Amino acid sequence: MYCLQWLIPVLLIPKPVNPALLYNHAMFMMLYLTGFFLERKPCTVCSIVFLTAVFMICYNCRGNCLFWACSGYCIEGDSCT
Repeated sequence: MYCLQWLIPVLLIPKPVNPALLYNHAMFMMLYLTGFFLERKPCTVCSIVFLTAVFMICYNCRGNCLFWACSGYCIEGDSCT
């Protein structure tokens, strides 16, 4: 689980407030994660834990996803912007 120390901070990096910078932020995150997985080759357990956390954050549709903004199709009762 040593490799999670390099992955958990990625979940804590805030998204930019300016919508014009969302694309740059998403590209940075994707390139960082791709480079990390290619260079460090984290263990299977760490990869599954991290990808599950990213999936759960992106699935809840609250606009907190690392890679894209919430696009307006939410489950009833959710507040999507």
